[in-house]
Amino acid sequence: MRLELAWGYLRRLYLWTFRRSYVDRMLRLRKGTANQCPHPVLDPRDLKFYRNRPGYWWDPRDDPFAWRDNLPFARPGLAELLLFAGLLFGMAKLLLYILFAWQPAGWWRVFFGLDIVVLLVLGGLIVWFFRNPKRRIPTDPQVVVAPADGLIDSIQEIDDDAFIGEPAVRISIFLSIFNVHINRVPVSCRVVGLKHRRGRFLDARNPESSTQNEQLAIYLEQAGDVRRRMIVRQITGLIARRIVCWLKLQEELSIGQQLGMIKFGSRTELVLPRRGLELDVQVGQSVQAGSSVLGRYEPKRSS
Repeated sequence: MRLELAWGYLRRLYLWTFRRSYVDRMLRLRKGTANQCPHPVLDPRDLKFYRNRPGYWWDPRDDPFAWRDNLPFARPGLAELLLFAGLLFGMAKLLLYILFAWQPAGWWRVFFGLDIVVLLVLGGLIVWFFRNPKRRIPTDPQVVVAPADGLIDSIQEIDDDAFIGEPAVRISIFLSIFNVHINRVPVSCRVVGLKHRRGRFLDARNPESSTQNEQLAIYLEQAGDVRRRMIVRQITGLIARRIVCWLKLQEELSIGQQLGMIKFGSRTELVLPRRGLELDVQVGQSVQAGSSVLGRYEPKRSS
């Protein structure tokens, strides 16, 4: 993040110096009346780490970088993807050049060969981690979809949740480094609260990570007449220490819409009202964010 913010300073200096017409056009298209960022906002790239603040913004049609949302990779991870994967692949290319140019003999050839393989594998894992595949989103308004890819490792009954206001069920999903890490919205809803809590960085497979690790709780209210309350928690892990969420208060969301990601292995929890819910999953089952149905509610009876 610090590297990207430093790069943003250099990018803005370049734009102010050499591309004033572009800057003037983007400032004319910019919406909002106040800057909530700690730096000048010249184009949508300057909002990357501050999208959930009620400051400046652009319409999607005026965003010259909106095409990045259609890439098969997570837009919040493009910097890591280019920097780290590019560095690893570049080092592998350099060693490959040395191997063929110098043609070392004996164990040196084996050493170079193994290093090239390791670098390519590590670079490939980073590319794999930041993938963002398309998902088929259910249209049934009664269903609740998974907020994350991974393995369901816990389903717990809660006698009474303070936010939901009634008995609830908590579904915990463990994400390994091999899972897609984009989080998605479980139902069509409205954001009514965001609460970040600092904490520890226990292994996400540890049940205590749910209560002790650093996390972001997203409080949602379902759209429609029922207005059920739900909670999505993004929880850090031993390796995953970067929570990304770009939702704003009062923002309207559709089922399966992307809400953020957790970088490099973690846990995501979903807390749902228990009344009228029929679960379709069990502990040990693998799910996919936005497409796997966790359960469904009974349709509202007309009076």
